[in-house]
Amino acid sequence: MLISTIEKVPNKEIIEILGVARGSTVRARSVGRDIFAGLKNLVGGEINEYTKLQAQSREEALQRMQKDAERLGADAIVNVRFTTSMIMQGASEILAYGTAVKLG
Repeated sequence: MLISTIEKVPNKEIIEILGVARGSTVRARSVGRDIFAGLKNLVGGEINEYTKLQAQSREEALQRMQKDAERLGADAIVNVRFTTSMIMQGASEILAYGTAVKLG
């Protein structure tokens, strides 16, 4: 399935808009990551554990969005966006969403 951040698919015609495809995941930090992050905060630099957690979360949200689009019968998802929000202290949601379309 084609996934794009732009509104159109080059050299393809969108023949039907099927609706919004979405996928999300909620992830919580772990005590081990927090301890290491606290130490890293003292010396500065990237906190690799959180970077990996965010990357895994985005990938999972993207895969869930694709499954939602497949359920709708889509050929592609256009205008894809990501957003995040804090659910509670130490836990956040990553949401991927876009427009599920049929291509001609």
